[in-house]
Amino acid sequence: MESGELRSYLIEITAAVLAKIDPETGRPMVDVILDEAQQKGTGKWASQNSLDIGAPIPTINAAVESRIISALKPERVIAGRILTGPVPNYSGDRQRLIDATRDALYASKITSYAQGLGLLRLASQEYGYGLRPGDIAKIWRAGCIIRATLLGDIMAAFTRAPALVNLLLDSSFRDAIERRQDAWRFFVQTAVGIGIPVPATGASLAYFDAYRSERLPANLTQAQRDYFGAHTYRRIDKPGVFHTEW
Repeated sequence: MESGELRSYLIEITAAVLAKIDPETGRPMVDVILDEAQQKGTGKWASQNSLDIGAPIPTINAAVESRIISALKPERVIAGRILTGPVPNYSGDRQRLIDATRDALYASKITSYAQGLGLLRLASQEYGYGLRPGDIAKIWRAGCIIRATLLGDIMAAFTRAPALVNLLLDSSFRDAIERRQDAWRFFVQTAVGIGIPVPATGASLAYFDAYRSERLPANLTQAQRDYFGAHTYRRIDKPGVFHTEW
């Protein structure tokens, strides 16, 4: 059982689920369960609200979308017979991949919490909730399916800097990501290379790369919007709003 930095309720039950054997077939229980996830709607609600208030939560969105695409089971069965891709077989260093998986999971969890807390921060501003992220982490740690050792570190981060706008900017979490970044990238690259979908982990890494980018290709988006709809744009070298006759 995981007892270190990844320790959490969901990790614990995942280990129990993977260890369970189906008494009828002798196969791992997880392998006889239909791969069509259900949902109650809380994830969808979070995704919908994030779009309403302009909060980027790509990891959470990817988790919701993964459940939705899993529900297309009949289509996926047909597609699996028609569409081709690489053989999902890894022939490299097994221990390296195991270690990278651990680091990628931890880095992705940090990024996911950063997004979720960012959503709550913006929602608090939008709706006047007066939320305090450190207190939220404390509540989650006390009793919630996402309770985890990591929440103690999150509480400490907001104790150090109550006005922290993003968890990734905390020195402790920044260092934790930095130490795991190569392994994180290796894991995602490996999964993509052998055709295994890792939408949430990939979204976490993409969010991290986008958030740390001082300049993004949104300038091209703005130029396109101005071209087809005269929506105007701002410049980097002088104030004001501009339009170009393309």
